[in-house]
Amino acid sequence: MPTLYLSPHPDNFQNLCVLIAAHYGRQDPKVVGLPPDTEWGHPSFSLAKLPALETQAGVYVSGPAAVSYLLSPDTMRGQSPEAAALIRQWISFAELEIAPAACAVAFSVLGVCKQSKQVTDRAVAELQKLLGVLENHLMLRTYLVGETVTLADVTVACSLLLPYKYVLDQALRTSYTNVTRWFQTCINQPEFQAVLGTVKLCDQAPGVGAPKPESKVAELLEQRELTEPPPKSASQLKKEAKKKEKLEKFQQKKEKSQQLQHGEKKPKAEKKEKKDLGVITYDVPTEPGKKKDVTGPMPDSYSPLYVEAAWYPWWEKQGFFKPEYGHRRISEPNPKGLFMMCIPPPNVTGSLHLGHALTNAIQDSLTRWHRMRGETTLWNPGCDHAGIATQVVVEKKLWKEQGKTRHDLGRDAFIEAVWKWKNEKGDRIYHQLKKLGSSMDWDRACFTMDPKLSYAVQEAFIRLHEEGVIYRSKRLVNWSCTLNSAISDIEVDKKELTGRTLLPVPGYKEKVEFGVLVSFAYKVQGSDEEVVVATTRIETMLGDTAVAIHPQDPRYQHLHSQSVLHPFTGRILPVVCDDFVDMEFGTGAVKITPAHDPNDYEVGLRHGLDFVTIIDENGCLINVPPPFLGMKRFDARLAVLEALKNKGLFREVKDNPMVVPVCSRSKDVVEPLLKPQWYVRCDTMARGAAEAVRRGDLRIVPDFHLKTWFSWMDNIRDWCISRQLWWGHRIPAYFVTVDDPSVPPGDDTDGKYWVSGRSEQEAKEKASKLFKVTPDKISLRQDEDVLDTWFSSGLFPFSIFGWPNLSEDLQVFYPGTLLETGHDILFFWVARMVMLGLKLTGKLPFREVYLHAVVRDAHGRKMSKSLGNVIDPLDVITGITLEGLHAQLLDSNLDPVETERAKQGQKADYPSGIPECGTDALRFALCAYTSQGRDINLDVNRILGYRHFCNKLWNATKFAIRGLGDGFQPQRSPEPSGSESLIDLWILSRLSHAVELCDVGFQAYDFPGITTAIYNFWLYELCDVYLECLKPVFASPDEAAIQTARNILYTCLDAGLRLLSPFMPFVTEELYQRLPRRSSSSDPPSICVTSYPSREQYRWRNEGLDSTVDFILSVVRAVRSLRADYNLTKTKADCYLQCLDSETADTVTRCSEYIRTLSSSMEVLVLNPGQAPPSGCAVAIASDKCTVHLLLKGLIDAEKEIAKLALKKAELQKQILRLRERMDSPDYAAKVPPKVQEADTAKLKQSETELQKAEEAIENFKKMI
Repeated sequence: MPTLYLSPHPDNFQNLCVLIAAHYGRQDPKVVGLPPDTEWGHPSFSLAKLPALETQAGVYVSGPAAVSYLLSPDTMRGQSPEAAALIRQWISFAELEIAPAACAVAFSVLGVCKQSKQVTDRAVAELQKLLGVLENHLMLRTYLVGETVTLADVTVACSLLLPYKYVLDQALRTSYTNVTRWFQTCINQPEFQAVLGTVKLCDQAPGVGAPKPESKVAELLEQRELTEPPPKSASQLKKEAKKKEKLEKFQQKKEKSQQLQHGEKKPKAEKKEKKDLGVITYDVPTEPGKKKDVTGPMPDSYSPLYVEAAWYPWWEKQGFFKPEYGHRRISEPNPKGLFMMCIPPPNVTGSLHLGHALTNAIQDSLTRWHRMRGETTLWNPGCDHAGIATQVVVEKKLWKEQGKTRHDLGRDAFIEAVWKWKNEKGDRIYHQLKKLGSSMDWDRACFTMDPKLSYAVQEAFIRLHEEGVIYRSKRLVNWSCTLNSAISDIEVDKKELTGRTLLPVPGYKEKVEFGVLVSFAYKVQGSDEEVVVATTRIETMLGDTAVAIHPQDPRYQHLHSQSVLHPFTGRILPVVCDDFVDMEFGTGAVKITPAHDPNDYEVGLRHGLDFVTIIDENGCLINVPPPFLGMKRFDARLAVLEALKNKGLFREVKDNPMVVPVCSRSKDVVEPLLKPQWYVRCDTMARGAAEAVRRGDLRIVPDFHLKTWFSWMDNIRDWCISRQLWWGHRIPAYFVTVDDPSVPPGDDTDGKYWVSGRSEQEAKEKASKLFKVTPDKISLRQDEDVLDTWFSSGLFPFSIFGWPNLSEDLQVFYPGTLLETGHDILFFWVARMVMLGLKLTGKLPFREVYLHAVVRDAHGRKMSKSLGNVIDPLDVITGITLEGLHAQLLDSNLDPVETERAKQGQKADYPSGIPECGTDALRFALCAYTSQGRDINLDVNRILGYRHFCNKLWNATKFAIRGLGDGFQPQRSPEPSGSESLIDLWILSRLSHAVELCDVGFQAYDFPGITTAIYNFWLYELCDVYLECLKPVFASPDEAAIQTARNILYTCLDAGLRLLSPFMPFVTEELYQRLPRRSSSSDPPSICVTSYPSREQYRWRNEGLDSTVDFILSVVRAVRSLRADYNLTKTKADCYLQCLDSETADTVTRCSEYIRTLSSSMEVLVLNPGQAPPSGCAVAIASDKCTVHLLLKGLIDAEKEIAKLALKKAELQKQILRLRERMDSPDYAAKVPPKVQEADTAKLKQSETELQKAEEAIENFKKMI
């Protein structure tokens, strides 16, 4: 076992990093804490180099980074060289930058050390600056590197523990919402909590009254007694000088920012505040269905409330969402193809949650994409009658308003009450779906209890019953005693217990004990010997009919063919031998209760045992002797235990991990009961469904779900479709009683005495023929039960089109194209649709199944009301205060303790409520998150980041429209004219690349790939580069260049909006309607029915040109970096470019005007080979082929520059030394992958070049002194 040596202080952030890394790596080293005066046993190390890890005798690794690296799993170190490099960069940032500033501020606040005001102020400013860096980085990211926790997150989070615990109170944290959200995500991970426990964030910094939030820490520190700091070492002074320099720059920026706030830019700040408050509204009177008025000026900034107004009713009235749009008939052949998808019908009782929002964001983007490709497109809406859920809702309403049960009303009156509720409340979900922009054909909306669908359900049952696929049988079912109904497996929650636990159960005042194993003895008949058995449900021993042992168990060989005596019923219980018994569990002897346990049921069938039902539908005991008769099942649990003790048969009780099945609807503990029910024989249908996938006729994406699919299909059990409810499709089956002595009376469980029919008359005629008697001797009783909701849902893809009756819709749209849904209902819905579709129509219901992930909160937790993390998408769209979130909890059924816990969760995640993000930002974020995995950790703050992206679109288009001019008429074709500039051709190349990525992404269901491509094109290429390059063009007198640029700009806007439209339909429609048309007569009226950009049309990709501009942008970034370093916010400096070869020199000469514009330089001058730059330049390396010299003479301190370059030189020398040591190691060539070797070689070459440049720069600055 490795030994981990830690420094003495328990809160040392380096200790914490290492321990958390060990938890992630499932490592359990021996931990040794060394007191301050310990002699370190190894001569190469000192206490200052802790933590250290002794991996084997005499082999040590020291330092937090190295030890964390060894203890952590591979996934935390970076899955690629780039990720690994970024992680190392963040670790260095935490150790060298964050930790010193964090400790300085926290120690001063806590009074641990006394420092001068100057040192404290500098530390405060430094910490604010570092938090600002993190805030910007985390705006659109969940974690620092990639989509999971890495060593970067561990190290940075630990370095910020002290500030978050003692300094950053709630007022200060509001300035760093993204950092706080990320920090809480980290510390709520189980691995963090195992080391840190529960981290309580600072409520109020010590000794603070109510100072101004922006200076809270500084004012607190001013109250401290000032003393001079202790003497510092040379290295500490060097670091301090570096921090001082950064602080000076920060203060300069802060002063300029304050000056701007008091100067001309003040009105703009007010406008921004107005935008953030979301008060811009669309106030033009517009009748529902009329087109929105876009003739007025664009508002100053993007507002979801303004943008989303009026468009949806117009889309709907124009028929854009109908497959008939643009076609004479839907059956008319369309060479571009057909796309049909039906919605997974949400429950009629439901309201939108983020799972619905994710489903509809994906489905609508796919539907809009297919529609824009010109395909005949139908996305068919619908709603499920949700038997149990709806009946429960209406029963509660009935009891609350009238004090009556459904039995008081009677079946017909109750069903009438349900229909009334449905007609009043049932359309709510449709209105919410429209709010999300879902482009469904609402004229085809279906409800599973509609006559058309009800007829299909009846027909399917009768056909399958006549064929013998549906049959009657008495078997164990999941029974809810509260609902008095069987429930499906998906309605059973598995509650995992680690040991003894008290759980609330409906109908019981006291909580009931679970998670224990009770052992008791059965006496062997005819001897003094006993057999000890164990059970988690002691009350069921009253229904035992056997004891089972393993046939090979040597302990019980003598008991074969023996019996034991039941102590309460007097039954003789045979000892049976069965291989299912685990000889290692308990005593190796198992009690068998065939009527109340699924495993025991199978044993009972194999051995012909008695099936004694001892619990009735209400959960009370039957068929048992007094005093247990009539007891409630969990009251009997205590009574049986006491009775066993009185008889001396109790042996022990101990904790036992177990899973308790709980009804998701009633929260009752599910009871396995023997009930006569209707079943669907699934084996043959499942083989057909499995073979369809194996042949490739049906494709499931992502393919890692195939294992689950085949496991279910190859091991399927028959499906119980009976439900003891009133609301739903009543089973069209009738029990037959024959008034003829030649026909013996039938039993309810005997399927021979049941017939099915479309009417009672038809059923009577069937029974007459079956029993060969006249119809007048037949009496019928229709089954009271209804069908499982999943049965009608399984018919949905063809019942919505009128099956079994032929219709044009059924011929055209069945089979469908795609089924998109969550992977959690792959079996319950998808598999059953496939089985029933193949069985009843002979066709697969769809060709592809795309399964999206399950939405979790930002911390990776399951959405739960009790955690306060269930978010209504409409709250994200419109925004909601923290008080509003709290108010929603009061309307839920949480108990007071859960409500308070949920409030705390909401307060931690949304201290200021949820800001208005808008539909477009929500949709885009959900699709951007949808990697093809199993879970999505959704962070609302990231959605807000996409609202800012909408604002960027808005401002870019607004600028572009001004640049196009009032009378601009775009060319009829987007084809280049031949007079385009280099940057014009580059943006066309980038547009073509984005089009290609979107096309490939949609084909592969790679939604993050599509959204990233569109985001990068708009933000980083069109806005950051191309629009900036156009500004001097539009200001020039060259009309030909202006016209060319306008045409290219229009092409980019037009295509860019159409690329984005499937994800952000509202803002793209708003902006598209404000652009001129290429042909006003023939262009489509709405962006949602325009053509989606295709690779065939946008074929201007030029990889060579892309590479050239990438290089130019690296030069621009180098200049911008220098300008930022020296705070040249307005001052323009001359830029000299020193190139390694003539080809590079030619490239930068050709692009010098773009470099000048994008880098805000005065002049860009390319130096000839051998020509030295003027003295007084700051130097940055753009690449190994180009060095940037920014003339700063008179603006900077040369000595300071030399010190900076000396530090960089030292870092480069260390990096080169490490690389050479790594590459010279004996096993490097054999063990390191070729790609990594190539990367190392390139990195070494680049570092050596940079080192040479740094040395030259130092010499250059020395000449200035």
